[in-house]
Amino acid sequence: MKLSRRNLLHLAAAASIPSFRRPALAQAYPSRTVRIIVGQSAGSGSDTGGRLLGQWLTERLGQPFIVENQPGAAGNIASASAVRAAADGHTLLMVSSANTVNASLYDKLSFNFIRDIAPISGIFTVPLAMVVHPSFPAATVPEFISYAKANPGKINMASAGIGSTHHVTGELFKFMTGVEMAHVPYSGSSPALNDLVSGQTQVMFDVTSTSTALIKSGKLRPLAVTSTTRIDVLPDIPAMSDFLPGFEASAWIGLGAPAGTPTAVIDMLNRAVNAGLAEPNIKARIAQLGGTPLLLSPVELGKMIAVETEKWAKVIQSANIKLK
Repeated sequence: MKLSRRNLLHLAAAASIPSFRRPALAQAYPSRTVRIIVGQSAGSGSDTGGRLLGQWLTERLGQPFIVENQPGAAGNIASASAVRAAADGHTLLMVSSANTVNASLYDKLSFNFIRDIAPISGIFTVPLAMVVHPSFPAATVPEFISYAKANPGKINMASAGIGSTHHVTGELFKFMTGVEMAHVPYSGSSPALNDLVSGQTQVMFDVTSTSTALIKSGKLRPLAVTSTTRIDVLPDIPAMSDFLPGFEASAWIGLGAPAGTPTAVIDMLNRAVNAGLAEPNIKARIAQLGGTPLLLSPVELGKMIAVETEKWAKVIQSANIKLK
């Protein structure tokens, strides 16, 4: 479903308007097991984040918070399941950057993510790194751009699949630089990285959680990270915004609930999650995943989702990205 900027921001604001329905429920919350629906498979970053926070919330709020994996359709199956659930706080959804891409990538979703999912809190964010095969004749972003413009269409850009964060980040780079690269989608980041390391493709935008080890071993050459500043795990690598002002992309996860969930419940969960993100053990585990804690209020998360949805809609339209 295509939305204007005004509608996006209006829906984001509406999701933050207090709801005073069923106050007794909020006072007793949680009264039974809480499901955290995850749209990715076990072992994924979303799954790991969900289990990490689930354990913390179980200990803090006194009822089990269990992860329920519902992978498929880039997270849309899980989102649709959460939208259909009762808005009482006992069904939650791991939301992610993929949801902001899916809003424009899929033409016939059964839900409107901004309207139908209430934002609760961020969890963590992971930047990407622009990496090339060591034999590639460019050691910096400006050199890469110059080479790409001199050799239009001759560079193969690997990704984890059509519409993946890797893909749209690469398309954002093409959009902002005007270079031409051939997109080569794979069924996941591992096979894409394998072909990049072997030299069958030339460049990839990959999350730092999986690319850092290959960078440090010398199997890949990093040109930039996609955060707005340098990052601790790769302190010598410049930020893409140093060369392309305003460039930013990341893979992130957060927590949401069906629209209409009482504000008191959302606020309680926000406070509990943010307290967990400040805990040293949880911060250390997030760092191991290559992430940075994303402490946000429900309003801040809603605004971020609206802004990212608009940004990726422009990229998808410009690149004419279509699901095959």
